[in-house]
Amino acid sequence: MNREENLKQLRDKSKIWDIAVIGGGSSGLGVALDAISRGLSVVLLEKADFAKGTSSRSTKLVHGGVRYLAQGDIALVLEALKERGMLLKNAPHLSQNQPFIIPIYTWWDRIQYSAGLKIYDWMAGKLRLGKSRFISKSETVKRLPAVLQKGLKGGVVYHDGQFDDARLALNIAQTA
Repeated sequence: MNREENLKQLRDKSKIWDIAVIGGGSSGLGVALDAISRGLSVVLLEKADFAKGTSSRSTKLVHGGVRYLAQGDIALVLEALKERGMLLKNAPHLSQNQPFIIPIYTWWDRIQYSAGLKIYDWMAGKLRLGKSRFISKSETVKRLPAVLQKGLKGGVVYHDGQFDDARLALNIAQTA
């Protein structure tokens, strides 16, 4: 990626691009990569730097849609799990397993979260990052020292993904 060479190509009035993508964030880079993989010529226009705007403010999480399970949106959970699996497979150097702990204060919460996360594990199938499980109160306090201990029964551990969004954006830009 040579800026002067890129600007020279943009000034060439005889050059016709199949597609112009405005914005070098995650969506723009994804569109550019997809178009190039289909054999189209692409010009990508970015006012600052790749993934500088909204894309630099992500949660850094590659979640499998666990929150959508509570809403009953099974199709979205399956899609998110598939996409998470593809990212972890295609960019293992930029992504990793991230365990989460949900503090449990009632036995009903234990049943509800444990059952829901077992379903989540089952839906993930071979794309599962780890097995969800209940942990004791002492283990929860050990792993979350600032947790409110009054009424704490334990915790539920589940697994999702975490990634380096800036490096992923640069890798996609270099690939495109």
